[in-house]
Amino acid sequence: MIDKELLEILACPLCKTPVELVEDRLVCTHCGRRYPIRDGIPVMLIDEAELPGS
Repeated sequence: MIDKELLEILACPLCKTPVELVEDRLVCTHCGRRYPIRDGIPVMLIDEAELPGS
């Protein structure tokens, strides 16, 4: 779904920490925000992220 090299350089736009692929979302390893992937493209917008626990 997401190229491994791309995943290695992506970071959460809010806290600037790495993200990891969990199912169909990119999840920030620090704040836990979940960013959607639409048509194979990560949507790394803070307003589009799901908050942890929601």
